[in-house]
Amino acid sequence: MKTLKIIKIGGNIIDNDAALASFLEAFAAIESPKLLIHGGGKLATQLANQLGLEVKMIDGRRITDQATLDLITMVYAGKINKNIVAQLQSKNCNAIGFSGADGNTIRSKKRPVKTTDFGFVGDVEKVNTKILQVLLDHKVTPVFCALTHDKKGQLLNTNADTIASELAIGFADQYQTELYYCFEKNGVMRDITDESSVIKEITTQTYQGLIDDKIIVDGMLPKLNNCIHAVEKNVHKVCIGKPEMLFDATANFTTITK
Repeated sequence: MKTLKIIKIGGNIIDNDAALASFLEAFAAIESPKLLIHGGGKLATQLANQLGLEVKMIDGRRITDQATLDLITMVYAGKINKNIVAQLQSKNCNAIGFSGADGNTIRSKKRPVKTTDFGFVGDVEKVNTKILQVLLDHKVTPVFCALTHDKKGQLLNTNADTIASELAIGFADQYQTELYYCFEKNGVMRDITDESSVIKEITTQTYQGLIDDKIIVDGMLPKLNNCIHAVEKNVHKVCIGKPEMLFDATANFTTITK
């Protein structure tokens, strides 16, 4: 079975031109079929502040009213996505930009109001891999931003980590899927102040113990939940760490498996 690498990059790579260029150089050199998913929340927040739009966050998640949705659509699907695609083309990696609405690839439902109304935020319901498979067969690399749709004409702000996880799950029948979350840290750490304290391997059995011991907390919790969900749904492995892990097996990073 062929390997498919699904790689998500976070805002700290996107925000730094040199770091992004370095990452895209390495990404373009990956020969196996691949997909790229990107966030862009920091740039969206900066532009919101410049435009005088109030930024509302609850537990690290953005409240998305209509004005905010308009802004992030321009930032995510426009500026960031097309900049990444253009840079990949310059590195002889034929790429095409996607939101979940394009090709009806990712359908979501608007998050129901429980204690908080998150506005136009989507929870993924269905991934359609057919068009993406055609592109991969022709050596074209899809590049996804963090927007989906509800099949009723509404775009929805959707967590990029979740999009990456659901795409990996969607392809798990056709490929040995490997999911990589690239960000500025070496991986999941026992001590957040010690970069060398990386937990090399987490399994579905050891995960709960790390939560109980308060080693996995705060913003890392939803990321790890996506990781565990992916491996439980037949994604071969999930890796978290700096982009170096993509081409250096000796790098310090965390691997999540069953």
